Amino acid sequence: MITFSQIKIVGQNGRKIIRIAFMEKKNHTILLTFDVEEFDHPLENGSSLPSCEQMTLGKKGLDIINELFNDTAINCTLFTTANFALKFPSTIAALSGKHEIASHTFFHSSFNKEDLLNSREVLEDIISKKVVGLRMPGMKKIEAGLIKGAGYTYDCSVIPSWIPGQHDHFRVPRTCYNENGITRIPLSVSANFRIPLFWLAFKNFPYTYFKKLALQSLKKDGYLSLYFHPWEFLDLGKYNLPLMIKRKSGIKLAEKLKQLITDLKEVAEFKTIQSFLENRNESVFLEQDKGKFLFT
Repeated sequence: MITFSQIKIVGQNGRKIIRIAFMEKKNHTILLTFDVEEFDHPLENGSSLPSCEQMTLGKKGLDIINELFNDTAINCTLFTTANFALKFPSTIAALSGKHEIASHTFFHSSFNKEDLLNSREVLEDIISKKVVGLRMPGMKKIEAGLIKGAGYTYDCSVIPSWIPGQHDHFRVPRTCYNENGITRIPLSVSANFRIPLFWLAFKNFPYTYFKKLALQSLKKDGYLSLYFHPWEFLDLGKYNLPLMIKRKSGIKLAEKLKQLITDLKEVAEFKTIQSFLENRNESVFLEQDKGKFLFT
């Protein structure tokens, strides 16, 4: 976090006032993440969309946010389905040079336990690096033992809040915790009432209100965990999607995210999740299965 102070120097004549502002950089972190996937959401709402078009739209969205990465010079974590990575291996390999590639399992629309290991191995083969992170499609909770058994060290699939009909994790820790040897990194929620600071909130809340909640959470927790989808930054008007998903999308949403990145860069550093965990190891105290915070 950056703090500002003013020093007033009054001259001998009692009139001259010099105000000096200075900044102090503290260890606050932004974990900006994206679910890089085939655009299959119309299928969830009863519409058909050819698999080739799902891939093409997912890639167009990825190209948009890649330009955003270059413009803002940030690092982030890309949770990628192996299915998408196999379609665009050179793109994923190139992105891995600057960003962390993590697993979003094999397919976005279906899941088998074997997909945990298979997706990690496919991604590692494409990027020639170890893959240590997982996010389940739909932020579904999955047993820590299965995650660890597939070779991961952390999971980012928990929304520590209550969303009617979807998630009821209001009582889990709101910040990083350890469960059976796996680090759980929940999505950030507001400092009060646990309002999820996820993609739908960013899309539908007024910018100033979302930014206020994000800064309050950053101040309370020391880090901010956010997630989006590349396809959000396409024009979604013609697709059969709920209004709260398609009403604000495309270039205007990309500009809104760019503004958020610019504002957050003033108060914190953007890091990949892997880098964040490695840098914070000295602050970890392992209290497995007790719901304790990992970081002081």
